[in-house]
Amino acid sequence: MASFSFGAGNARKLASIPLYAAGRLATLVIPRSRDEWVFGCAVGIADGALELWRVAAEHDVRAVWLVANEREEADAAARGIRTVRKSSLRGFWRTARARVVVVTHGFGDVNRYAVSGAFVVQLWHGIPLKRIGLDSPETVRPPARLPRPVSALVRRGLAVMYRAAARRIDVLPAASHLVRGRLESAFGLRDERVPVTGEPRVDVLSRGEPAERRSSARARIDETAGPFDPASRLVLYAPTWRDGEPDPAIPHGGQWRTIVDALERHDAVLLVRSHPLGAGEYEPPFPTERVRRLGSDLVPDVTPLLAGLDVLVTDYSSLVFDASLVPLPTLFLAPDVEAYGRRRGFYGRFADVAGDDWSTDWEGLVAQLDAVLGDDAVRGERLARAQRLSERVHAFRDGRNTERVYRAIETGLARRGAPGWGGTTSAPPPPHPTSHPTKGTR
Repeated sequence: MASFSFGAGNARKLASIPLYAAGRLATLVIPRSRDEWVFGCAVGIADGALELWRVAAEHDVRAVWLVANEREEADAAARGIRTVRKSSLRGFWRTARARVVVVTHGFGDVNRYAVSGAFVVQLWHGIPLKRIGLDSPETVRPPARLPRPVSALVRRGLAVMYRAAARRIDVLPAASHLVRGRLESAFGLRDERVPVTGEPRVDVLSRGEPAERRSSARARIDETAGPFDPASRLVLYAPTWRDGEPDPAIPHGGQWRTIVDALERHDAVLLVRSHPLGAGEYEPPFPTERVRRLGSDLVPDVTPLLAGLDVLVTDYSSLVFDASLVPLPTLFLAPDVEAYGRRRGFYGRFADVAGDDWSTDWEGLVAQLDAVLGDDAVRGERLARAQRLSERVHAFRDGRNTERVYRAIETGLARRGAPGWGGTTSAPPPPHPTSHPTKGTR
């Protein structure tokens, strides 16, 4: 069952307006420190925030991670990361005092009421295929059951709120100039705030040798969802979120038998990763080891595991762009393209990414999976597609995106000046990129 919708989320935002106002007043009088950073990430101690944490730690940045629960506290402690509960008074204070706030999803990654006045780094969590932010009408969907005139007013008010919030973002890294245009439009930002640096979250897919990345990823998958025969092929199915609506691609009983028969023919395992905001019921009606869960409760960030897979199956997920770095053959199961396009919209055409041969049901998808797993020529063609997609959307494939983002933050801070008790003072000019030896981010 879906756990979130924009309408419900926006209802909570509207109800919290007094808290936002109180927080704004507090941040006007609470002085920000000269050197302290706070980090947060909606999925835990993961994603681009973790990559940037590592580089910031190499530069002796004073930082704390704001967490939501005991699991995140434990994950952080295992990595030697200091934490504070983001919803606590201390979480409010640390966010209000931070010079730099780093998030991957939204201001709720930290204490959302204390962000005003900070230098905000929004790393985002994937190259968008579906429209996001100000480009999508879903973003400002009003709460359900409002009268039409009231609903229209609320929608306009939410758009004003989202635009005002987006203006607080100081650095939003882009994977390429193509992606930069999408992010500028979605967040209403100027060019200088959206530098083309590459995404920190995908550095793990470019560092080291391919064989090493695959071995490391397979070992982690084996620990989490295994054990597996080393010769087995692994297929990841990652449907995206339907904005609170049911997932139309959940297989029925007969389709499950078709899927499992194909997996058995090719000694393959299907790893199912429903979107964390809308998990579906992907359980076969009979016992089998050929279908296993790999949800966000088991693996908060699946990106590092892509190198250990053999095929990706998705619909509108940004994972298709991440997988192109491996590269990984990708198949598309999209039974609701027209409806989803009308409601959410795409950047460009869906066919620009998926080609014109996506499947609309599991029978068609299984036929394509049979071909990819059983025919080297078909697999090679799918790999070539992935490589062409990577060339379109990734300007960098050197594993140093995070270092470029760190330098962009330094430059932005120098332009703004360093906040202190007595107002703002001029910061020293940013160091030349070569003044920081590269120590790696692992």
